[in-house]
Amino acid sequence: MATTPTETPAHEGLRLRARLRYLYHGGQPAAVKFRLAVIVIDLAIIGFFLAAPILKEAGWAFYVLDYVIAAVLALDLAARAYAYSDIRDWLKRPIVWIDLFVLATLLFPAWLANLGFLRLLRFWSLLNSDLFWRTIGRRFDDTRVEEITRALAALITFVFVTTGFVYAYFRGKADHIHGYLDALYFTVATLTTTGFGDITLPGNWGRVISIVVMLVGITLFIRLAQTLIRPHKVRFPCPTCGLQKHDPDAVHCKACGQVLCIPDEGH
Repeated sequence: MATTPTETPAHEGLRLRARLRYLYHGGQPAAVKFRLAVIVIDLAIIGFFLAAPILKEAGWAFYVLDYVIAAVLALDLAARAYAYSDIRDWLKRPIVWIDLFVLATLLFPAWLANLGFLRLLRFWSLLNSDLFWRTIGRRFDDTRVEEITRALAALITFVFVTTGFVYAYFRGKADHIHGYLDALYFTVATLTTTGFGDITLPGNWGRVISIVVMLVGITLFIRLAQTLIRPHKVRFPCPTCGLQKHDPDAVHCKACGQVLCIPDEGH
């Protein structure tokens, strides 16, 4: 359709922003399908990150695919930023900076090769994003399932980020660490504090890294266990004091005594 004289570039920009907001934040079937496609692409990108240590042997083909993924991620971030009402507020979100760093490792793979293992933070940012829970996890948004998933995502992300770090910096330097599987074996053995001792990191820094992995691993395991064992709570902000979590059958807020009308499923 031809652009009418009243349709200035500013108007076109507003129409584009409205369209992007509809796609990224709307609840209509078309918007949900679009976000599902975005999530599928994200999962494919994460798969590429996991296979990167092996795919690097493909030479120039690896870098071509790397830059294609960088272009896709850059377009996605630009679209999300434009769809957001306040870009400055958008930039204050930690998940955004993680995605920007991942993009930097894709744009400069030769210079940031040793930091490539941090690309797997994309998995954590995906499972902690509103886009994921408004699309795939709508039924479980703000529920115990979401809390368990987030805790499990943090643990899995830590395992693979640590594996990538050990592989990038200790391959060929530590005894028996010759491949990605060796690094994964060391990470899991250290993380679970079972450490069989057949694979260790050399030097004082190696001991420090092993200690950090064990401490963080224990913390993440405890957090996951607490999430699994903790009594079920529902999210419902108290209109008086703002307390978010209450017992499913709560009638009054435990903090201030305000009468609550927590919606249920009609049972």
